[in-house]
Amino acid sequence: MDSREVALTQGKLFDYLDSPLHGKVRGEQSIMDFPLFSLAKRPQMEAMTYEMDGVKIEIKPSSSGIATMWDKEVLIYVLSLMVQHIGRTGGEVQNVFTFNAHDFFRATGVGRPSKRDYDRFIEALGRLQGTQIRTNIKTGTVGTKGFFSWFAEAQATTRETASGVDQLMPVRVQLCDWLVRAVSRDSRIYDYHNDYFRLGSIERRLYELAHCYCRDEEYEMPLEMLGAKIGSTSPLRTLKSQLKKIAAENKMPSYSIDVREVVPEVPARDKLGRRVGKPETVVVMRPKDRSTGGRAALAA
Repeated sequence: MDSREVALTQGKLFDYLDSPLHGKVRGEQSIMDFPLFSLAKRPQMEAMTYEMDGVKIEIKPSSSGIATMWDKEVLIYVLSLMVQHIGRTGGEVQNVFTFNAHDFFRATGVGRPSKRDYDRFIEALGRLQGTQIRTNIKTGTVGTKGFFSWFAEAQATTRETASGVDQLMPVRVQLCDWLVRAVSRDSRIYDYHNDYFRLGSIERRLYELAHCYCRDEEYEMPLEMLGAKIGSTSPLRTLKSQLKKIAAENKMPSYSIDVREVVPEVPARDKLGRRVGKPETVVVMRPKDRSTGGRAALAA
């Protein structure tokens, strides 16, 4: 086989794989708004629960823990492939995708992936398939009573090369119905800034929440509520300190935050008329540049 035949075969393979991903990395609003992933890099073996404003979420770990914010990168990439496919085909819905890990690394900013990067990628696939989620959040007006996993199926195989090195073959995953409905019917799709993948877990959650709640104006959220939305298990004083550091560094793309102490306009008073209680800590999120980031049309 000459070089032209090799190039042709490889090109056809990439078309078949729906890879590489062209354009922006994109995510769906529900997985940006709610705390559905562990913030810790170490395996989290304890279940996670969230309940606020009528929304209930219960997450159970796999044998290797709950899917993390770094595992979420793989899910975001696959959702981006789905949005791309819908745009290319004029609305055709697909839930099974085959892609190369190398293209995932390219899209998420890993220039020269190491063996450890590939190992972590395989571990992420396992946690995304093994983590169990139950929620009353409806997608496409349809609710799910039982548990589901992010990937209904995730297959990663290797083959041994002539030199005796294992080579990762294209990966095949099947998205859960809950996410398929969210993308194809609800169409609440947002672009991710490339620098998102350089952020720590709390900064990533802040970026996602700002993406959901900030449009052209700033948005204010009480510290306790923000902690729950982020999925933080740290004491509020620790979270407050972390947020002040993030605000001072101001490295988050597209958005900035401020941590403020707000005194109630009508302060609470005791029986003797003395003011009681402390100012409320709030976190203010605002766009840095209105032309950066923002909502993406599903058919884009």
